[in-house]
Amino acid sequence: MESEHDVEMTRADDEGVVELDDMKKRLKEMEDEAAALREMQAKVEREMSSVQDPASAAAAQSSREEVDSRSVFVGNVDYSCTPEEVQQHFQSCGTVNRVTIRTNKFGQPKGYAYVEFLEPEAVQEALLLNESELHGRQLKVSAKRTNVPGMKQFRPRRANPAMGSRFRGPYMPPPYFYSPYGYGKVPRFRMPMRYSPYY
Repeated sequence: MESEHDVEMTRADDEGVVELDDMKKRLKEMEDEAAALREMQAKVEREMSSVQDPASAAAAQSSREEVDSRSVFVGNVDYSCTPEEVQQHFQSCGTVNRVTIRTNKFGQPKGYAYVEFLEPEAVQEALLLNESELHGRQLKVSAKRTNVPGMKQFRPRRANPAMGSRFRGPYMPPPYFYSPYGYGKVPRFRMPMRYSPYY
């Protein structure tokens, strides 16, 4: 009786092991297939981003230039100003399409804004509002320039007064100066001699 029972148990265990192995194989095949799909999708996305249609890129650049020609940069904007207040300030120049107050990553305003008009002629009217006051601050109004991708504005580096003169000539040692220690030798500094009773 016991031997038949043992044979049935081992047969059931063998079937369970075979079933488990089949499930593991299927799971591995599914994982491999999912990884291959992800890789193909990433490849397609890379190709789509790298092989951008030059005509569409040129059209996007020209539309950006057209929008910038209808926009002005407004500096020294008070931090408590809302876009509606800036819009009301520039309403007399023309129809304001959009007001963008730039903020940092924490959501605090940076102190400048962009105002986009519907008509290009409104830009000249808006430039007349340079040094006008809003919330007790004088606004700096100028025409918005178009950023060209890959072109960084050159700013010459200012001399640091703490670093001394930048355009100093090469170091020239005084004539007929010979080291008392010999060529290439560096003097060794010793600790001052102190009285030590345990020495």
